[in-house]
This record gives sequence, structure tokens and C-alpha cells, in this order.
Amino acid sequence: MIAQGEDVLKLIPQRPPIVMVDTLVSAQDKKTVSGFTIKADNIFVKDGYLQEPGIIENIAQSAAMGVGYMCSVNNQKVPLGFIGAIKNLKIFDLPKVNSAIHTEIQVDYEVFEATLITGKVFCSGTLIAQAEMKIFLKPTE
Repeated sequence: MIAQGEDVLKLIPQRPPIVMVDTLVSAQDKKTVSGFTIKADNIFVKDGYLQEPGIIENIAQSAAMGVGYMCSVNNQKVPLGFIGAIKNLKIFDLPKVNSAIHTEIQVDYEVFEATLITGKVFCSGTLIAQAEMKIFLKPTE
């Protein structure tokens, strides 16, 4: 494990209550694995389940955390990122409160400030969601 809890906030631009990652399990050049335990007071929890927007945000923040980690290793400022497009989103199940999910991000392509990623979300070893995202990074000053 690379980062957990408050240390994760150094790697992403989001702040509570919108933080949808709490652990950086691993980060390499093209692959990032994150973890997140779903709490009952989460802004995206309804009727005891993390809803679709929370899952989408988890994928995006997992990708951001990988970029943030690589920037921190290279003593660079963590850039802001924006979701430009979501493609082939499939949500098979919603995770329950108190369950832990882990998300795997694979960087498929990087062109200028655009990054194309594939994200897969797992709960108890079962794939519960997947999507492709185009993410734009705002150049840092």
C-alpha cells in the first residue's frame, strides 16, 4: 500500500464530501489500483448502496490518484483533471454500505492533455462496474 486516509488527499484535487477513494494500493506508469470503503454518510449513498454517480467518480478519482502519485514522485504539482467523455459504462451491481471496493485503472492512450483510461470496479472479487473515460488534464503553471 502506498497511501491511505489523509495522505490520499495530497494526490487528488477533490475534497470531502466528494472524495471517493481512501487507499492507493499500487501505482505504476500505466496501471493504478485504489481502494474505497463505503460509509453510510457518503454523499452518493442512497438506501444503503453507493449509487452510480459515486462509482463513476470513484473511477475518475482512481485515475487522478495515479497521476497525482506520479507527479508527487517527480516533485511536480498535482494537476486538475476533467472528465471529457464516458464510454461503454456498465454497472452490474451497486456496493453496499460498509463494503470495500477496489478499482483498477489502465491507461490506454495519452495524447497531449487527454488521457484515455479503462476502469474496472470490483467488490469482494466480483466485477461490479466498468467504463472507458477520456480525461483532460489542465496544464500546471
